[in-house]
Amino acid sequence: MARPRRIVLVRHGESEGNVDDTVYEREPDHALRLTETGWRQAEETGERLRELFGDEAVSVYVSPYRRTHETLRAFRLPPEQVRVREEPRLREQDWGNWQEREDVRLQKAYRDAYGHFFYRFAQGESGADVYDRVGAFLESLYRSFEAPDHPDNVLIVTHGLTMRLFCMRWFHWTVADFESLSNPGNAETRMLLLHADGRYRLDRPFERWRTPEPYGPTG
Repeated sequence: MARPRRIVLVRHGESEGNVDDTVYEREPDHALRLTETGWRQAEETGERLRELFGDEAVSVYVSPYRRTHETLRAFRLPPEQVRVREEPRLREQDWGNWQEREDVRLQKAYRDAYGHFFYRFAQGESGADVYDRVGAFLESLYRSFEAPDHPDNVLIVTHGLTMRLFCMRWFHWTVADFESLSNPGNAETRMLLLHADGRYRLDRPFERWRTPEPYGPTG
């Protein structure tokens, strides 16, 4: 099995929805664009990624949302160096098709009280639902490692919650661990690095906003 040396997770750059939550009343979530700041953030991250990858091949998976595609475009990775696949299982958590601002505000308050992993948005998804589809994607990713010529690098361009759930699934974190972590900032990266003992480790942790509160000894 040709496991990659690096698996790089990147959150999209700042989007219209990150700066103006009224936009969800006019535009579907998947169609939101990067702001000028978001393009600049993604371009700066792209500079670091091009230096990191050098002339090595990269297998790229990108969420089907406009803001993630624009983020990937801003990286300006050499086309002859990358193989790009759109992966719907890496999309943002679904909050429902059209969102009324006050309703979303109330549901976010309910989610904060109920828990981000288990709370399901009306006509949308819970964090647990996203965890399940991320797990299905990981099974496909593992199978891709069986190709003897699999690249040394995997790049995943996705969303903050999805990044946390990817790592939760990969490292077998508990729900209590997940609930204690903050999303990465826009265009921030986290890397899973393959070490000599055959294990992957994160290059840096996610910030914690509270101490985990497990129900039992698994935490």
